[in-house]
Amino acid sequence: MSIPGTYFRCRACGAAAALDEGAWRCRCGGLFDLELQLPDGAFADLGAAGLGAQPWSLWRYRTALPFSASATGWQDVTMGEGATPLVAIDDGLRLKLDFLMPTLSFKDRGSVVLVAKAAEIGVRRLVADSSGNAGASIAAYAARAGMAAEVFVPAATSKKKVAQLQGYGATVHSVAGSRAEAAAAAIDHVEATGAFYASHVYNPLFHHGTKTFAFELWEQLGGHLPATVLVPAGNGTLLIGASIGFKELAAAGLIRHPPRLVAVQAERCAPLAYATGAARPGGDAATAAEGIAIAEPARLEQMLDAVSESGGTVITATEPGIASARRALAGKGIDVEPTAAIAYAAWLEWPEAPAASSTVLAMTGAGLKSPPPSHRAAVAPQPEEEQEK
Repeated sequence: MSIPGTYFRCRACGAAAALDEGAWRCRCGGLFDLELQLPDGAFADLGAAGLGAQPWSLWRYRTALPFSASATGWQDVTMGEGATPLVAIDDGLRLKLDFLMPTLSFKDRGSVVLVAKAAEIGVRRLVADSSGNAGASIAAYAARAGMAAEVFVPAATSKKKVAQLQGYGATVHSVAGSRAEAAAAAIDHVEATGAFYASHVYNPLFHHGTKTFAFELWEQLGGHLPATVLVPAGNGTLLIGASIGFKELAAAGLIRHPPRLVAVQAERCAPLAYATGAARPGGDAATAAEGIAIAEPARLEQMLDAVSESGGTVITATEPGIASARRALAGKGIDVEPTAAIAYAAWLEWPEAPAASSTVLAMTGAGLKSPPPSHRAAVAPQPEEEQEK
């Protein structure tokens, strides 16, 4: 059962909705936040004194997650996600290797919490839309929970990605058109069938999984946090989650103030930068960082709030910079997809970059999801169906 007093709250009209209603947005059309009151001592068993006493996964923070103390259903869903390494390069610049997850992306943080809660309230089938990391992650955890999953993808999605989704047992619906049109088709299907919409964009339970990124960083650094954290930002699932996590640490008196959150976007598709006046609006072109190529994110205002409230900013990276950064990281033994390499690219290109020793970059997706970095410089692009983006 849910923690007493935990519910959805509409950001637009303030209406409340119970989690077991299965709603994914308010009747007024507004987006939900999750209202969650953390118990006293939610983090009391962590840190050096409690090391080893809790699971070495994000579930070591289960007292700060939207589950009751007696809940055990998550144990049937988890695959040990979380607890990702923090490694140093370049004069102490630290990288949080959040792609070292069961499905090779940070999305597993949000998916396991969302699917575990869906299972708890009796969901037996769910719908998602995504041709990338989120779709694979939701499909994998649905399989763990014994749920039927349907995933709507753009028709241009690579055959290898479709095969991955089908490998998890998901039914894949190919939609002619853009990523946005695939999302619209999924929503139409949810409205027509009443299926549970496991949306990493709309359902705020997802953010309460990704917030564990902040908790882990705090614990790995001995109860401290870096001055600045750079996060690739498309729909904002990690940016928003990290913001929530840092605020909860501050509210618990464990940190004085959150670090600066810096949202990183591709120069070719930067709606956050446009909104802040940091870049001139123009046509949103294709970018190698396809995982964050979201021209009109549903939670744009919430993402901007997360940045501004932390004293952070929005920066962009060039396409040559992304390719160069990915090759450079691979040369250091860290193979990530372009969407993750963009954080390093932006930091290298940033004229006002903070000191390396006080900065952490989120590495969000594995390099196995893209062609090897060396090929980009030497080989002409392959047809879409042959790529593994």
